[in-house]
Amino acid sequence: SSRVVEIQSQMSERAVELLGLPEDRPCLLLDVGCGSGLSGDYISDEGHYWIGMDISPAMLDVAVEREVEGDLLLADVGHGIPFRPGMFDGCISISAVQWLCNADKKSHSPPKRLYRFFSTLYTALARGSRAVLQLYPENSEQLELITAQAMRAGFTGGMVVDYPNSAKAKKFFLCLFVGASGTLPKGLGTECADGEEIHQAKFTNERTRFRNAKGKSVKKSRDWILEKKERRRRQGKEVRADTKYTGRKRRPRF
Repeated sequence: SSRVVEIQSQMSERAVELLGLPEDRPCLLLDVGCGSGLSGDYISDEGHYWIGMDISPAMLDVAVEREVEGDLLLADVGHGIPFRPGMFDGCISISAVQWLCNADKKSHSPPKRLYRFFSTLYTALARGSRAVLQLYPENSEQLELITAQAMRAGFTGGMVVDYPNSAKAKKFFLCLFVGASGTLPKGLGTECADGEEIHQAKFTNERTRFRNAKGKSVKKSRDWILEKKERRRRQGKEVRADTKYTGRKRRPRF
């Protein structure tokens, strides 16, 4: 329907904007889950080039019929991104990455598929570039699973949430940096009435801050230690106070 097309192209526009591309030259972008090439149309209109990947032959047939300008590849991104290192100046994906969280076959492991996708994507992107993945997460566990695998693959960045207070307009964009960590862009509609900003999820390369695939904190990480101390306190045991040094690694001079 035209409404879907409209929302799709708005999200493509926003994703490309969040890529922060250089204005003085055309870029080559990867469109993950490109479908019938609607995001690609916007990329072409902006004077950039693109290659689209999708798992659906039917959707790609529509893209071919529509004579889109990008090159198209039928592939499952859960098997990895099959392009040479540093080839792309950026990657966008509209409403696709959450599908990697589903195990359609017995052999499918969502964490493994996500890691394969993110690690090969990281390689295929030029240093200093970004990937902006708009997704519809089912729940916070799914967001955490996706984010943790992206960090494990070497990305930094975080979730940009547009219109967080609106049930309808709320949109999640996973904004990932390759190499030099940029500043996370602000989500649209995040200024509250009194000018206060809503805090957004941020993360850095401290990968231990993320829980592992089973939802437990990584062993010996600060979170793990704090949780353990908290359990001991609840059991009425004597526990040292938490400080900024809790869980911090010692310098290797001992």
